[in-house]
Amino acid sequence: MKAVASDMIVPLHKHPYSTSECVDEVLYGMVVEILEDCGTWVHVQTAYRYKGYCLKEKLLINEGKAGQWDKEAKHVIIQNFADILAEPKIQSAKIATLVKGSSISLVEDSSLNPEWVKVKLVNGEIGYSRSYWIRERIVELDSEEAFRENVVQTALSYLKAPYRWGGKSPLGIDCSGLCSMAYMLNGVYIYRDAQIVEGFPIKEIPFEKIQKGDLLYFPGHIAMYMGNGLYVHSSLGGNEVSINSLNEKDSNYRKDLATSITAVGSLFG
Repeated sequence: MKAVASDMIVPLHKHPYSTSECVDEVLYGMVVEILEDCGTWVHVQTAYRYKGYCLKEKLLINEGKAGQWDKEAKHVIIQNFADILAEPKIQSAKIATLVKGSSISLVEDSSLNPEWVKVKLVNGEIGYSRSYWIRERIVELDSEEAFRENVVQTALSYLKAPYRWGGKSPLGIDCSGLCSMAYMLNGVYIYRDAQIVEGFPIKEIPFEKIQKGDLLYFPGHIAMYMGNGLYVHSSLGGNEVSINSLNEKDSNYRKDLATSITAVGSLFG
């Protein structure tokens, strides 16, 4: 059975109760597969094969509607936070607020000012958003060079977002959430945790081959390499998404990480 996230952020828990560890977040409009009905909770699996428990009330559970939504929702929110309004004007009432990475369906309306787009929400409600807060979902890679640049810039767009265990939005994001969202928003699903897993597109490469957009793995941590010895990551120690260096002469050098790299991963390995 398929379902669609109908809350702004749907926490996925390790166990089916609210005080259990949050292992991931499903953002608005993302489609999941229900593996087990647990009463008020359901056990679900995401498109990137991550599993967890969430409250049933936070999903639209309907195989037909979920399948239709998956076909229609071809756009994503790229603004940190985007209000969906009842009318195409800033004075209008807010219907919903969506975070970066949420999926949305566009409705054609040639009468609109180009500054606005008409959208359909998961529940079928119609609203409006600024056109430059939304872009078409990327489903194919551009050139390797363009992808590397784009994935780094996407990761950097989360700078200063607070660290949140299991998070993957500007409200709070963890290390693997940052890297997986940066790749997802550029059309690639990678493994959600800080390790290289067979069956996903990231392959281990020698450190000497590292390039912009490749991934650095540490014990229990992951970062994205930016080039010139710099990397961006969401650090529990740093409390937010920040930039650090592998060069011991740089002021933002972190010896604990620079000396504990366990692997380098690349989509192009």
